Amino acid sequence: MSEPIKVLFLCAHNAARSIMAEAILNHLGGHRFRAFSAGTHARPDHRPHPMALAALHSAGIDTAGLRSKNWAEFSQPDSPHLDLIITVCNIAAGEPCPAWPGHPATAHWGYPDPTLVEGTEEERLHAFKQTMHALHQRMELLVNLPMSRVDRLVLETEARRLAASAQGADRTS
Repeated sequence: MSEPIKVLFLCAHNAARSIMAEAILNHLGGHRFRAFSAGTHARPDHRPHPMALAALHSAGIDTAGLRSKNWAEFSQPDSPHLDLIITVCNIAAGEPCPAWPGHPATAHWGYPDPTLVEGTEEERLHAFKQTMHALHQRMELLVNLPMSRVDRLVLETEARRLAASAQGADRTS
């Protein structure tokens, strides 16, 4: 069996969107994908947002081992070789990125930040679940791509196509 496709999800604080993306892709990806997440400014306590964890738990997705990490962890010589880096927030998309070893494919999948939603606890949790479901939809498309042999250009093209197709679907819902 070949190596899994290694995907890094980046966000500002690596507390909600990127954490959920990591957990969802690891849940859906089987042996084909291995997901990681990091932030440009990881949370000092390294804890994911509690409502991100609650949303994942409600969907039956394992959260063991999830922690907020700085992206520098993935630019070290002994870091996993990454095939694809996906930013899931506009802040991380606009930040200057480190030079990633191997020059992985890149894409941007923007999602609203559920941590900024105000209201009751139920309304805030609903925002996290909406983000989780949107991520889940896009991950299902990614893991179902026919990729018996993926090169960087194909992976980047497909990841960017999924971003464009999901944005059109988001506008209609």
